[in-house]
Amino acid sequence: MEERVWQVYCMEREVVMKSKWSIFVLACWVLVCLTGCGGDLETQRSVLRVGVVLYTQDDPFINALTDCMREDLEEYETDSLKIIMTVRDGKNDQGLQDEVVEEILDAGCDILVVDLVDRTEPSNIIKMAKKENIPVIFFNREPVLEDLMQWDRLYYVGGDAKQSGTMQGEIAAEVIRADPAVDRNADGKIQYVLLEGETGHQDAIIRTDSVVKTLQEQGITLEKLSYQFANWNRGQAENKMTQLIHLYGDEIELVLSNNDEMAIGAVAAYEASGYPKEDRPVIFGIDGLDSALSAIQDDSIQGTVYNDKEGQAGQISRLAMDLFLDREPEDYDFENERYIFLPYQKVTAANVEEFLHSKEEVQ
Repeated sequence: MEERVWQVYCMEREVVMKSKWSIFVLACWVLVCLTGCGGDLETQRSVLRVGVVLYTQDDPFINALTDCMREDLEEYETDSLKIIMTVRDGKNDQGLQDEVVEEILDAGCDILVVDLVDRTEPSNIIKMAKKENIPVIFFNREPVLEDLMQWDRLYYVGGDAKQSGTMQGEIAAEVIRADPAVDRNADGKIQYVLLEGETGHQDAIIRTDSVVKTLQEQGITLEKLSYQFANWNRGQAENKMTQLIHLYGDEIELVLSNNDEMAIGAVAAYEASGYPKEDRPVIFGIDGLDSALSAIQDDSIQGTVYNDKEGQAGQISRLAMDLFLDREPEDYDFENERYIFLPYQKVTAANVEEFLHSKEEVQ
């Protein structure tokens, strides 16, 4: 009898042990599965690949805008979405830029963001992107409407060049009217030189025409001394301005520049030529670079027009996300269904602190 009880006990104990072992094995299996699923989720994390192709990486404004774009895109990253932004240089050569775009598309890209070398030659890029069904957001250099209407996945984000030139003219007119000493020879005319961006560039042409027209409409009588192309570049502008100083000397009463980099180059030329600030002409730029804001603070430059790189970067990043997620772009202030223009803002000694403080807050 006792032996029988012992056998029953042993059999029951074996069943219990097997049950516990089965539960243990099952628990381990569940744990492995959960761990495996976590790894799979990581490997299955969605990736947005943004290819950014610049006309050059030697332009401080474009570099600053690109940095803002990178920061904005990082804000969209989540546990389920990784964003990779690749930046390439077109080296101011449209043929080379086309090749770079082709390389990016071949490597794999979801959204293409392009600052054209030649705004009149986007066709190859559009053709390649359309073939791969990759949306393109152009920025800074504005393609013509005819090109942008070739496909419904093409957009442009930037500023209105005419507005920037008009505002520059308004600022210059205010300074000239407020200070009769600007007219050094008191002949009732303002002798001026103008530093242009580059030959045939739309923004250079429009900014040049609109600033001169605005000054004249504001009642300022102008006398042109010279227009010089300096290709948006500080060093070239310094060289051109040095030549103009040697040629015209104190005759120059006003320097208008298509961008801040060239305006800073003009300041450098006067410094190198030994001119104290009180003996220099008034100087105006466009873009609102940090260097220009500082120059306005110390009265080396009298004004600039702020080109909203933060706003443009924000719109590009938001549009890129909508296109990637196949969301219909809504709540954008489009012109002609494809263009997003961000407004410029005037900057002078009277309000430069506001722009410097706002930049500090962002940082």
